[in-house]
Amino acid sequence: MNRLADKNILITGASQGLGREMALRFAREGAGDLSLVARHADKLNAVRDEVLKIAPKVDIVAIEADVSKSRDIERIVATTLAQFRGRLDVLVNNASTIGPSPMPNLLDYPVEDFRGVLDTNLIGPFLLIKNALPAMIERGGSIINVTSDAGQVGYPGWGAYGISKFGLEGMSQTWASELEDTNVRVNWVDPGNMNTAMHRAAEPKEDPTEWANPADVTDVFVFLASDESKGITGKRFQAQEQWKATLSK
Repeated sequence: MNRLADKNILITGASQGLGREMALRFAREGAGDLSLVARHADKLNAVRDEVLKIAPKVDIVAIEADVSKSRDIERIVATTLAQFRGRLDVLVNNASTIGPSPMPNLLDYPVEDFRGVLDTNLIGPFLLIKNALPAMIERGGSIINVTSDAGQVGYPGWGAYGISKFGLEGMSQTWASELEDTNVRVNWVDPGNMNTAMHRAAEPKEDPTEWANPADVTDVFVFLASDESKGITGKRFQAQEQWKATLSK
C-alpha cells in the first residue's frame, strides 16, 4: 500500500473521471504530496476532501487552472514546486477535451474549436513537460501521458480529438528519446473505453454500462508512477489489456 511513498505527484484533469480515481488511488498507495489541477474549483475541492479522508497527512494542493492557457501552466508548475519544496517526481498529463459534441467531421469542424482541442490535448502537455522538466531532471522521475486508441487509428468523426492524440503519442516518443540519457522516463497510457462524462459525450449512442469503471484501470498508472518502472521509457501501455506484456517488447 506504500508503493508511492514520498512521491510528489502532479495530476491534471483531476476533478472527475480517471483523474479523480488516480488521485484517490495514489493517496491509498502512500503518495507524499499531490497537486491536483482542473478547471472547476468546486469539483476539484471535493476530490481534495476525498483524498484527505483517505490520507489525512498527505500534503495536497488544488489548483483551479486551464491547461490550454500558457500562463495557467506557468502558474500550475510554480505553485506545485513551491508547495513541494522544489521537487516533482511524477507528472500525469490527463486533462483532455473532445471538443464539440457530437463531434463534427473535419470538413465541418470550426477552426477555433479545432485549435482549442489541440491547445488542451497537445500544447498543454508539451508546455507542462517543458516547464516541469528542470525540477525533474535533477532527481529523475516519471512523465505519464494519457492517450487513446483514437491516437493510433484515424476514426471518422473523431476529428481534432483523434488528431491531438496522434500528436501526443508522437511527442511522447520524441520526449522519451531526447531524455533517454537522463533519469526522467516518459510513457503513455491508453485507458480504453471508460464510463466517464467525456466518453459518454463522445459516444452518446453507446451503452456506457459496458465500459470500464475508471477506478479499475489505475494499476498501470501506479506502476509507472512508482520506482518499479525505473528504466522503462518510450512505451505505450493499454490499461485494460495485459499491459505487463508491454514490458517485454
